[in-house]
Amino acid sequence: MQTPSRAGIAGTGMYVPPRVVTNEELAKLMDTSDEWIVQRTGIRTRHHVDPGTGPADLAKEASMRALEAAGLEARDLDAIVLASLSPHHEFPGTSAFLQALLGISEIPAMDVRCQCTGFLYALQVGRLFVESGQYPRVLVVGTEVHSTGIEFTTRGRDVTVIFGDGAGAVVLEPAEGERGVLSVHLHTQGEFARKLWVEAPGSVFQPRIDQALIDDGRHYPQMDGRFVFKHAVTRMPEVMREALDKNQLKLEEIDLFLFHQANLRINEYVAAQAGIPPEKVYNNIEVYGNCSAAAIPMCLDECVRQGRVPEGALVLMCGFGSGFTWGASVVRW
Repeated sequence: MQTPSRAGIAGTGMYVPPRVVTNEELAKLMDTSDEWIVQRTGIRTRHHVDPGTGPADLAKEASMRALEAAGLEARDLDAIVLASLSPHHEFPGTSAFLQALLGISEIPAMDVRCQCTGFLYALQVGRLFVESGQYPRVLVVGTEVHSTGIEFTTRGRDVTVIFGDGAGAVVLEPAEGERGVLSVHLHTQGEFARKLWVEAPGSVFQPRIDQALIDDGRHYPQMDGRFVFKHAVTRMPEVMREALDKNQLKLEEIDLFLFHQANLRINEYVAAQAGIPPEKVYNNIEVYGNCSAAAIPMCLDECVRQGRVPEGALVLMCGFGSGFTWGASVVRW
């Protein structure tokens, strides 16, 4: 029996909307400052959409760039897996709107809703599709529009200053030789779901949202920042070690580490504790903020286009987010 081919990344792409929002602009809307934001998060700017632009629109631009990098067209795809916590509309899934924007029809398109770890969850789904032989070419996308769902007041400051809008995409197809996605490792701890969440709208309410919920700000993200930080800096090293052990690799054999871009202080702490040299870690949160499911593929695309991922390079991607969810993947380029 023939051994299935690994799924490899044939092309990458990313896109952010053109409007840049600085810390100084936010300081005019809430009690904060550039110094306060940079000190706590490392973020200086983020990109926000203009009215009428949704996550499917951002996903289309990132997907077209990934397809171009892979030397493919949208009609060559066999399936779409899209990760997002910010739906284009309540339903159907954002992947359906992306499929239409790409001008293709009938191929399966599905959403994965695993927040900041969403891209890694979607990568695993796409990888298994490719390796099973059922869908040889899969578009995997992470896309977010946070700016239309955050509170631009002092009450929402701790969350609002963090988030940005953007999209990142990869095209998966059977890889040759030793290339490809070596493994993906995923975890969830639902007991802490309320430590980082948006409570409303929700089906537990009748109606799903009302004026009282809005007045209380329960339709905006709520976060126990210290609790999240504590668990992120514990779980990320654990899952990195799991991925390394699975592939019989040593930390020093990894050429590039791509962490989810939630908070630069988390990434610096994780890297320092693991003994990872700064030059092996790529961060772009300073200019894009936290783009949740889009963050890791955005980092990957920038590194690929900067020539930081040569043939044969080992890339370890790792993330942590709401759910709590966390995961890691090792890819040989």
